[in-house]
Amino acid sequence: MRVRVDQDSCQGQQMCSIAAPEVFGSDELGHATVLIEGDLPEHLHAKTRRAQANCPEDAIIIEE
Repeated sequence: MRVRVDQDSCQGQQMCSIAAPEVFGSDELGHATVLIEGDLPEHLHAKTRRAQANCPEDAIIIEE
């Protein structure tokens, strides 16, 4: 599983970093960033899916 953030949709509410702080951080403008390049470790998949479900802008894109 890989994850990315649609920067055009992200409004910087940081719900993703609350749900999965190991996976998501923020840039200097407060928009979400992905902290892990490449495939996510399996133990973070559930947290990442929860972060996607909690994103008010649907800015988190998961690629299987």
